Amino acid sequence: MIYSLGERSVEIKGDDYYIAENAVVIGSVIIHNNVSIWYNAVIRGDYEPITIMDDTNIQDGVVIHTDAGIPATIGRGVTVGHQAMLHGCTIGDNSLIGINAVLLNNSRIGRN
Repeated sequence: MIYSLGERSVEIKGDDYYIAENAVVIGSVIIHNNVSIWYNAVIRGDYEPITIMDDTNIQDGVVIHTDAGIPATIGRGVTVGHQAMLHGCTIGDNSLIGINAVLLNNSRIGRN
């Protein structure tokens, strides 16, 4: 499901994407082309934007959100493993974030 949150709304910049029927994408979230967001994922851009670049796979149960002044950016070709928690972090292109990983505010994972 895609929801706006006040004046913050989801922006989809590609024609090829998949959002599972029980995934929640809410607020200021920018989704580029060929992105998949799987079951029970929650992507919540309530304070700052979350940007998900091309060819990225957000697997089941992932949670991505932000705090005031700390956006989240997920690069191109990234896989975020099941049940990972990404909180106000930056992930470089072609990275793999493992199952149940936790990345907190201002964490940076370089390009692979």
